[in-house]
Amino acid sequence: MYPRLITLPFYTLHTFGVLLAAAYLTALWWLVKTGRREGFHPDMLTSLGFWAIVGAIVGAKGLMVLRTLPDYLAHPSELFSASFLTSAGDFYGGFIGGVVAAVLFFWKNPSLSFWPLADLCAPSIALGQGIGRIGCLMAGDDYGSPTSLPWAVTFTDPDAASIGGAPLGVALHPVQLYESLFCFALFFVLIRLARRKTFDGQILIAYSVMYAVGRFIIEYFRGDLDRGFLPGGLFSTSQFIAIVIFVMALAAVPLRRNAGLRTAGVPAAAPTHGGRRRR
Repeated sequence: MYPRLITLPFYTLHTFGVLLAAAYLTALWWLVKTGRREGFHPDMLTSLGFWAIVGAIVGAKGLMVLRTLPDYLAHPSELFSASFLTSAGDFYGGFIGGVVAAVLFFWKNPSLSFWPLADLCAPSIALGQGIGRIGCLMAGDDYGSPTSLPWAVTFTDPDAASIGGAPLGVALHPVQLYESLFCFALFFVLIRLARRKTFDGQILIAYSVMYAVGRFIIEYFRGDLDRGFLPGGLFSTSQFIAIVIFVMALAAVPLRRNAGLRTAGVPAAAPTHGGRRRR
């Protein structure tokens, strides 16, 4: 594809880095935009967004290291290499890291409403993923398995092999585009669902369930073996995590629905600086 936007004798601007930054900033913009309509303060939303972004970056790289831990133990200097520092890492690691960072944020700000804000974050995550996966396609990262389908992509730029590891001259499934289109569709489904949700937490749960199903299927078209597999090779690391999150999300439905029923008759408290009462 197009791994470089600008190449100068002393500087190279990589497409992946630009699109990854665009993904984070667009997700943050949507969170602030929709949160303001719900009565949340923009500064608080921005703080939450930056906490989640930092957590996502750390978590994504952390899971990337864990799934290939023997390689990093054998070559610890790779932790400081350009390829490691510029890599986006593993999405599910980023998702978990972002959630952990958000929990810490709410722990530091106990007056804020966790579940309504979590529902606002879910479409933002899907939107950011859709943009970020285009960056993966441009860089040859997270590439697909060989195929003869007419929409196959073939990487020819040496940077696609050195940055993302994609094999050159081989027709591959454009799995990055599959996931990008899926995430954009998921974004629109979530914002429509948000208009008629019946309990707080419903949108985050819906995102977790639908993305887990989509990611589980897309993994079968991936060709990058370094994403990790469970012993025996039955599932990839991401497929296993998708199963766990799918089950946890479904188990949370009755809990959150019952919590919504219990609070439905409670009078609204005076707005806090966060703009919403706790639920």
